[in-house]
Amino acid sequence: MATASPEIHPDAQHFEIQHDRIVREEIETFRVRADQFLAGQITEDDFRPFRLKHGIYGQRQAGVQMVRCKIPGGLLTAPQVGQLARIADEFAGGKAHLTTRQNIQYHFIPLAHVAGLMHLLADVGMTNREACYNTVRNVTTCPLSGIAHDEVFDVRPYAQRVAYAFLRKDLTSNLPRKFKIAFDGCRNRDCVAGAINDIGLRAVIRDGRRGFRMSVGGGLGPLPVEAQLLDDFVPEEHLLHKCEAVVRVFNEYGNRKNKNTARLKFVMRERGFAWLKEQIEREFSHILAHGGGIPWPEIVPQGFGGYQSVPPPLGDGALLPVIGAPQAGGDWLGTNVALQKQAGYAAVTVKVPQGNLTGDQLRSLARIASTAGDGLVRVTIEQNFLLAFVPLARLPRVHAALAEAGLADSGARQIEDVVTCPGAYSCNLGLTKTMQLGAALAETVRDYDDPQIRRLTIKASGCPNSCGHHWIADFGFYGNARKIDGRELPYYQMLLGGGYDHEGIMRFGLAVQSIPARLAPEAVSRVLDHFLSHRRPGETFREYVIRHKVETFRSLTSDLAKPADLFPEIYQDWGDNEAFSLKLGRGECAA
Repeated sequence: MATASPEIHPDAQHFEIQHDRIVREEIETFRVRADQFLAGQITEDDFRPFRLKHGIYGQRQAGVQMVRCKIPGGLLTAPQVGQLARIADEFAGGKAHLTTRQNIQYHFIPLAHVAGLMHLLADVGMTNREACYNTVRNVTTCPLSGIAHDEVFDVRPYAQRVAYAFLRKDLTSNLPRKFKIAFDGCRNRDCVAGAINDIGLRAVIRDGRRGFRMSVGGGLGPLPVEAQLLDDFVPEEHLLHKCEAVVRVFNEYGNRKNKNTARLKFVMRERGFAWLKEQIEREFSHILAHGGGIPWPEIVPQGFGGYQSVPPPLGDGALLPVIGAPQAGGDWLGTNVALQKQAGYAAVTVKVPQGNLTGDQLRSLARIASTAGDGLVRVTIEQNFLLAFVPLARLPRVHAALAEAGLADSGARQIEDVVTCPGAYSCNLGLTKTMQLGAALAETVRDYDDPQIRRLTIKASGCPNSCGHHWIADFGFYGNARKIDGRELPYYQMLLGGGYDHEGIMRFGLAVQSIPARLAPEAVSRVLDHFLSHRRPGETFREYVIRHKVETFRSLTSDLAKPADLFPEIYQDWGDNEAFSLKLGRGECAA
């Protein structure tokens, strides 16, 4: 059986004991505070920041919480995945959800049960700490780290140490707003959308030295901003100090009076990039000259991803049982399987529709990773899983095992692999139920077989805050509402042409117009059919959108935006049997 083993360090055992003690004490403190709140001894305003700092969100449904678990670098061991399955079954009705930040979260958890859930996470080295609130959020990493053909070097060890370095620190425990960091080691691809992060880091080697290209100030939300290049080479020994300098400037100058303009991107917009760069360099020089910066961790807890792959022997498929016919479909091989730089091994993307899966499916993934791969499971920002170091001879059996678990769909990273946030299913800020729209859109585009259309992307959010990354998709949607004849209707703003251009630069989608939720699939079909008929040879979808201008697409969908036929279902959101009603709670993204 392939297993994952932690990096060896002479003080590792003592460190893990000390770290576990801190975590357990933290959980019991949370239990006490939660009990005090439930007993009415402390107010919601007193409890709320404490709760959020521990990764526990309120939901639009009274009395239950959303619990978010951090997965630094998006890397899990098979035993951790098995434990996540147990948590889903025991606490969350057998369900779990992958996010666009490589987290996993559970919904509808009574507050009195949260501490018990936290202890189960701690049993396998995982934590909720600072998965929410005005902190350094989960540090994302390219899921192909260590296996990509065009990799400069494996960035995971750096990402995991940066993530741990900023955990439980005074500097990062109460920032003006959330702060996001992303690492990518690939030469020609941006697998984690670094341009929409507060700090984006791409691996670079210069004169034989490892380092990073650093960009700052990116972000989405209602007003998206592309990150700007801060430094084209930060040597690895200065990586943490440079990141800390950026955080220090944000901590000092971020807007603490208005959370809607509190992100680093607003500091950059209001004061200018030249000013921002000057302040960061000043802080960086001060750290180097006077010390006192956050130290580089020599050890990270096992739960922070300090694991080594243990690839199974090539050609040995005996450990994985044959389930069904031992053959893998051609579509699945073409869309979900990629050869690694390590000869004889493949990486398998497990398509998880909109990031939703069951405890049984998690349990199956843990078993497949430990018997057919390297004992690790990677999470992608497209809400999928990736299994690495699968010997080519085992692919048919892996496919069969995934099929048994209901996870063998082809089309990973293709147009029907729709990305969504939960929206009004559980979120206080959600206006529309995005997951149900995502399912309808996936069904609409499934039968398009044109290769260029197959490569397009669809991303949707339930509100303008862009948790579903709608700005950076070929087709983007975010929820809103309108009144017609005095009745509320769920609508979605449609955007076209987002994503990377031919130079690899992140571009945001162009807003077309709002479409009733029930007519959004028809709008997508019309645009795709127009694209098939009017594209030019070699033209990308974005180039086609820009050439035809927004007015073309407004005209193409104008009858949908203001429908003459108000059929009964148009007053209902996707997945609902009752009339739509705009209900909002208190937002908890920043507290």
